[in-house]
Amino acid sequence: MLTSFLVLFLFGCLTGVTTVFFGFGGGFITVPVVYGFLRATAGSGTDAMHVAVATSTAVMLVNAVVAALAQLRQGRLRREYVWPLAAFIMVGAVAGSFVATWIGGTLLRVLFIVYLLVTIADSLLRKGFLSVAHHERPQPLGRAATRFGGVGIGAVASCLGVGGSVMTVPLLRRRGLPMANAIAMANPLSVPVAVAGTVVYALAPAVPAHAGRFGYVDLVACAALLSGSLPTIAVARRVAGRVPDRIHSLAYIALLVLVSVVMVATGI
Repeated sequence: MLTSFLVLFLFGCLTGVTTVFFGFGGGFITVPVVYGFLRATAGSGTDAMHVAVATSTAVMLVNAVVAALAQLRQGRLRREYVWPLAAFIMVGAVAGSFVATWIGGTLLRVLFIVYLLVTIADSLLRKGFLSVAHHERPQPLGRAATRFGGVGIGAVASCLGVGGSVMTVPLLRRRGLPMANAIAMANPLSVPVAVAGTVVYALAPAVPAHAGRFGYVDLVACAALLSGSLPTIAVARRVAGRVPDRIHSLAYIALLVLVSVVMVATGI
């Protein structure tokens, strides 16, 4: 038990780093980690992926709120890029969370991997991510991007337990924002996804009773991951913004590739 807690604690530290430097809130780390952990300790189980996604949203909720408050104090948040986009993300997140409770664990895992691969390809092949668009000033979000994009981001992110930063960061990046600023905005934009997902997964009907779980949310895993992530966020935010823009964007894609490999490997 102690060994398991320490392993999750260390991965929690990693989620703290990814929250600050990539805006993930922990989703892309906690989903494969919890999924692999459950398979290793309790067999494959039909609920492993659901528990992983649900636990991810709970961890992401705390991480995203803490990081967003830190970004706010540092003056990095810009209201026009957060609101009303956050409201439309919330609408999509509620729908996506309900859909995820009906999808089988295997299909959910496959969708997660496909989503990662599409995101990696899009970031590499489309202009505007690896090198920021050269506008005189960052461009505002249009109505279509705010409304339809927001609902789509919320639905996909909550369904897969990944927060939405993988869509919001490229979106804001292509509006001319530097990587550090786009990631700063990703943290508050992950909050509505995390709120909707955590509530729906925790209160999902017909969930098999299991000690240490609230609905699909694994409370022990949450505690271990957060005990590592929260102190790390406090330390990492002090050096955030010092990474060169090009290196920051390449590291973002490299992390997505790594998570894709891990998810494929844990399913074999």
